[in-house]
Amino acid sequence: MGETRVAIVTGGSGGIGRVVAERLAKDGMKVVVNYAGNPKRAEEAVEAITAAGGSAFAFQADVADEEQVAALFDETEKTFGGVDVVVHTAGIMLVSPLADLDLADFDRMHRINVRGTFVVDQQAVRRLRRGGALINFSTSVTHIAVPNYTAYAATKGSVDGMTLILAKEMRGRDITVNAVAPGPTATPLYFDGKDQETIDRAAKAAPLERLGVPDDIAEAVSFLAGPARWVNGQVIYVNGGVV
Repeated sequence: MGETRVAIVTGGSGGIGRVVAERLAKDGMKVVVNYAGNPKRAEEAVEAITAAGGSAFAFQADVADEEQVAALFDETEKTFGGVDVVVHTAGIMLVSPLADLDLADFDRMHRINVRGTFVVDQQAVRRLRRGGALINFSTSVTHIAVPNYTAYAATKGSVDGMTLILAKEMRGRDITVNAVAPGPTATPLYFDGKDQETIDRAAKAAPLERLGVPDDIAEAVSFLAGPARWVNGQVIYVNGGVV
């Protein structure tokens, strides 16, 4: 692939998304940092990429709004000439036992995690160039069945289903579709509302006896976005061996 590849990272202004954006830029891609509502953090991500010699810009879009997402892809094509990689990290996690969950919270999670994935994926598969890669974000919670994550796991189970079927719908286009499913990862989103005992217990759950860090997740994304052309239609559990 002679020309520079172009990546869109949704939710790219903070947490795992920002580290993914910086990693893909380090891999030599031009990067579009999508964000929902914090332009300062998005610009900081762009500045970090450009300071390291990369090329990036930030673009605000609600991932569940089809017009805003179409505008995100339009601006990427206009500025960088096309789209080769889409990494959809944007999502929210609201934790509660099923019996106690406010249905408004369930609807909010569904809108961002399920509809948002559908809207972003729809634009991605319409526009990705040959040799491209679409990488959704799932969760290891669907696999390890942690109490209180019922609603969140339900939204990410939908992501798994979309990913596996979409990979087959891309037949003949040389586009891979996979999902990364992180386990407990040291981000503000993960730490929010957890006491130290809960965090320590999660850190001991993996045979490697630590929490994941965003760089661990970004490494898997880099692999799927670049050299991994024979990994397709998979949900990759990036969790240090938690079962």
